[in-house]
Amino acid sequence: MKKITQLVLAFTLILVVSCKDEAKTNDAEKETTKTDVKTEKFVVKPEATTVKFTAYKTTEKVPVGGQFNVLKFDQKTGSTPQEALNDLSFSIPITGLFTDNEARDLKLKTSFFGEMLNPEFIKGTIKYVNNKYVASITMNNVTKDLPLDVKITDKRRVAMTATMQLKDWDALGALSALNKVCFDLHKGADGVSKTWEEVAINVNTFLREN
Repeated sequence: MKKITQLVLAFTLILVVSCKDEAKTNDAEKETTKTDVKTEKFVVKPEATTVKFTAYKTTEKVPVGGQFNVLKFDQKTGSTPQEALNDLSFSIPITGLFTDNEARDLKLKTSFFGEMLNPEFIKGTIKYVNNKYVASITMNNVTKDLPLDVKITDKRRVAMTATMQLKDWDALGALSALNKVCFDLHKGADGVSKTWEEVAINVNTFLREN
């Protein structure tokens, strides 16, 4: 009888130890699974973003390109590219305008932007609503939505393009002032001086990992 009791105790002890080991193994597997699951993050940073524009002159619509070398915003993080870009507010100082031509830069800063209200900055916020992107831009004390065509490649490279119509920001007066100081430079083969009302916008950024 004593031997039977000892066997039962030994068997019970083995079961208890085995269950504890199995529980430890399960806990370890759960911990490993938690560790292995990494939430992907997308971060928009000013230093990884470029803002370029293309204006047009003469009746032949000759392109004149430029960019803004300074772009201000707080870096934005999201679990998807859309979340990272949504509600991204930015500010572009006009002093950072650059076209690789000092005389042209001065005319744009003084005779175009200088003719506007609050000419120091272009401000805006990018929105992602109903699977569409739009930039709410404030310029010349006017705030208007500018639809954006957005392409995301390799999950992290973002190209945003748009065409701004200056009349929507009441900027035709400023455009006329610019054309006056650039009258001869904006003449084509037909002798007509023309500065177009539309400006193409091209923004590129790389969504870094957090």
